[in-house]
Amino acid sequence: MEDKTKSMRVARFFICFGLGLVMSAPSAFAAGDLKATLAKLDAAAAKFKSTSADFQFDSVITDPIPDTEVQKGTAYYQRRGNTFQMAAHIREVNGKKVPKVYVYSDGKLKLDEPLINQVTTLSSVSQYEGYLMLGFGASGKELADKWNITDDGTEAINGVQTEKLELVPKDPKVLKNLPKVLIWIDLDKGVSLKQYFDQGQGQSRTCTYSNIKVNELLPGDAFTFKTDSKTQYINR
Repeated sequence: MEDKTKSMRVARFFICFGLGLVMSAPSAFAAGDLKATLAKLDAAAAKFKSTSADFQFDSVITDPIPDTEVQKGTAYYQRRGNTFQMAAHIREVNGKKVPKVYVYSDGKLKLDEPLINQVTTLSSVSQYEGYLMLGFGASGKELADKWNITDDGTEAINGVQTEKLELVPKDPKVLKNLPKVLIWIDLDKGVSLKQYFDQGQGQSRTCTYSNIKVNELLPGDAFTFKTDSKTQYINR
């Protein structure tokens, strides 16, 4: 049960990243025109190679004990044909330096925790692969295949006019753990500035992104982390 819970928690974490930049297509969307938005994503998918962005994730629990956790760091994404990689380099948690690196590659999720010199590998996450790929220049068809989409119109985020989309998973199993996702898109730049994830059971996550770079060269260590002879490895 503990292994399953941790797998779900890490998968949720990466689904946030995957959706975080799913809308990183060029501008010129027609506001409120969902069909045009999805068509633009189809065109952008063929051009997508990589993305990086600074992030802040605010995780909130209201039940049974209220709690908030704020994580800050940088995310990296790369897609080559049908293969892809993604990583989240966390720098701090609740204002304290707590370095962690999450990496998805070769069908596995890995978590590196330098403070305890431990690497955890989760292998049984294939059921989430289609959702993780949504952050790698996913086409409009791929988005519509996984989600029921509603265009909620325009809304200003930090002075920037955005288009708000509501996503509801079509898969009942995913719906049980992730009932709804809201995404606010800057139509001038074609990027998602904010997301809200309703994770059910009194849990939610708000994600904000900045310094977004598309199709630029990624750091050589984007999808790697350092280990040594004393590193403990755990496979789940």
